Amino acid sequence: MQARAAVLTKFNEPLQMQDFPLVPLKEGEVRVRIKAAGVCGSDVHMWRGQDPRTPLPMILGHEGVGEVAEMRGPKSDLFGRPLKEGDAVLWERGVMCGNCYYCTVKKQPSLCPTRKTYGISFSCAGPPHLLGCYSQFLHLRAGHPMIKLDLDVAPEVLVPATCSGATAAHAVEISGLEPGDFAVVVGPGPVGLFVLAQLLDAGAGQVWVAGTSADESRLKMAMEFGAANTLNVDELTPEEIRACLLDKTRGVGANVIMDCTGYAPVVKNWIDLTASGGTYSIPGIATPQKEISIELFKTIARKNVRLQGVWVSDTSHLWRAANLVAGGRYPFDRLITHRFPLDQATRALEVTASKEAVKAVLLP
Repeated sequence: MQARAAVLTKFNEPLQMQDFPLVPLKEGEVRVRIKAAGVCGSDVHMWRGQDPRTPLPMILGHEGVGEVAEMRGPKSDLFGRPLKEGDAVLWERGVMCGNCYYCTVKKQPSLCPTRKTYGISFSCAGPPHLLGCYSQFLHLRAGHPMIKLDLDVAPEVLVPATCSGATAAHAVEISGLEPGDFAVVVGPGPVGLFVLAQLLDAGAGQVWVAGTSADESRLKMAMEFGAANTLNVDELTPEEIRACLLDKTRGVGANVIMDCTGYAPVVKNWIDLTASGGTYSIPGIATPQKEISIELFKTIARKNVRLQGVWVSDTSHLWRAANLVAGGRYPFDRLITHRFPLDQATRALEVTASKEAVKAVLLP
C-alpha cells in the first residue's frame, strides 16, 4: 500500500505529488490518517528557503488532526485511555528527548536541545518517509504523546490549535499577565487571533489589536473575537498611536504587548509603549532576523520591562488550545478561509504568503 504526499524538492518551486510506501510499524509506533493539515506561516518560510532547519526533500506540515489508521502494540493517550483504529486524535508536533536538563529539571521540553518537529525537521528521502502532514498518512514514533478526541469540532477548525493555538497558549502563560491588565496584540494573523482569545480567557481587562490596511478583514475578525478596539498602523502616525494608548491607560502603557508579526523591526515601534513592569513578547519570530538596536536603559532597564522570547510549545499548551477551540466562546471557524485538496498544496502556500487567506487548510 502507498500514500500520496506533497513534497518540497526545491525552494520557491511547486510542491511535487509523490507516492511513498507504508513501511511496517515498529513496536509502539502509530500510523495516523490525516484528516486536516494546517498551512502555517512557517511552512511558507521553509518553502522559500528562509528556515535553516529545512532538509530537502521533505513533506511539509506540522499542524495536523487525524485518526488512528494502524498501531503496533497497545497505545494509550496522555490520559491513559486506550487507543484503537478509527479513533480521532491529536499529537504533539515536537519530538523531545524527555531526558535532558530542560525536559526533566526545568520542565520546559520546548527548549530540549535535540527537539525536532514533524513537518519541519525530517527529510522524506528514507523510511519511514511520511513525517509531515501534507500527506495522507503520518508516521508517529513510539511513545509519542497523543490525545484521543472527544471534542465536537470539525478537524479543519481544530487544526490551527496544534501550532498557532499552542504557541499562543505558551506566550500568554509566560507573559506575566494579571487579571484586568491592558494588552495589545500586534499582528492579527492566526497566532495573533489565538493570542487575543488566550489573553481574554486569562482575564485581560481589555485587548487592542493592531494591524495594517492589508489586515482589514483580520482586524474585523479580531472584533468578533472580543477585541476592545483595533488600530490600523497605516492610518495612524506613531505619535497618534502612542497618544491613544497612553490616554486609554491613564499614562501607564500596555501591561502586555504581544508582537505576533514575526518581523523584528516592528519591535522598535512598539516596545516603548510597554508599561513599567510589563512584558513585550515576540511569539511571532520563528526564523533568523536582522539585528535591531534598542536603547536598553530607557526602554527596558529603567522600566523593568521584560523582552520575552517564546519558542514553540509543549503538550500542555496543545491541550489548552484544543479546549479553547472546543469551548465555543470564540469564532475559530471563521479563521478557516480557504480549504484545498492535497494536490493543491502549492496554491495553499501562495494564498498564505499573500495574506489572501487567514488560515488555509489541506484536506487529504
